[in-house]
Amino acid sequence: MIQVEHVTKRFGKEFVAVDDLNFSIQKGEIVGFVGQNGAGKTTTIKMLTNILQPTTGTIRVNGYDIRKESLKAKESIAYVADNPDMFLRLSGLEFIHLMADIYHIPTKERQPRIEQLAERFEITDVLNRPMSDYSHGMRQKMMVCAALIHNPPVWILDEPMTGLDPKAAFELKNMMREHAAEGNCVFFSTHVLEVAEQLCDKIIIIRQGRMVFYGTLEELRQAYPNMSLESIFLMINGEAEKSGR
Repeated sequence: MIQVEHVTKRFGKEFVAVDDLNFSIQKGEIVGFVGQNGAGKTTTIKMLTNILQPTTGTIRVNGYDIRKESLKAKESIAYVADNPDMFLRLSGLEFIHLMADIYHIPTKERQPRIEQLAERFEITDVLNRPMSDYSHGMRQKMMVCAALIHNPPVWILDEPMTGLDPKAAFELKNMMREHAAEGNCVFFSTHVLEVAEQLCDKIIIIRQGRMVFYGTLEELRQAYPNMSLESIFLMINGEAEKSGR
């Protein structure tokens, strides 16, 4: 459902933010995107959602080339950015309706969806309040609800757990599992390695724009037996540094 082929992103002549990235995510998969700050995770996600254009390479989402068929590709995506501080003059409900309008969701279809999402994230009582009054975590919940309103097959989430309380994080994890079980896919970045360990069928580890591991957690554990995911992550980054990648 997501194909990334030889994708590189340069800023100016010198800085390479993402370097020859290759991976494929299939139906039914949850894939975690793990890396240190500045590794290239958000840049990659912005290319997958067509906010940024790759310098070279090809990206396909749900079969659509992100450059040539950008609208079709975007219709297939639920995107949660890493910053929830947007559209703060709107109420939560106005923001969700704005996103539903963008995706042409009929009123009869959107209302049950809004009620379901609001109930799961316990935000029903604040929907009519301006988002400027929300806490960071409440804004994050609203971003997730708005992104999921059109229920697309591909979820691309940038640090989606940040700021969520334990109950909301638990609900989002369950929703990710449910979405994948229905034959869709979830791609999300995270700094919380335990979350990746709980949820992911595969993980991608990226360092300084280059992919240093892509595979199942079992493959990772076989390569580094008797080590925690955190220790493996640190080991891979150390080996990447020693090898000059």
